[in-house]
Amino acid sequence: MRKIEVHLSDEAYADLQRAAADKHIDPEAYAGTVLEDNLTRARFLEGAQDCIDQHADEFAARFGPAAAADRAA
Repeated sequence: MRKIEVHLSDEAYADLQRAAADKHIDPEAYAGTVLEDNLTRARFLEGAQDCIDQHADEFAARFGPAAAADRAA
């Protein structure tokens, strides 16, 4: 496990303390959880975008409006 130092405004830290208190956990532990969750989400979104970038043209050709028009004809 790694430890990092993060600088927050007083307002952001107050928000962090409130959110941690709502979940009954230490603010530092809550900050770590939020950071990990956001990194996981960012990795997922990057992977999804890579998939779209790689397969968008083939997908559009097979399932897009032109393909639908061809099937209707």
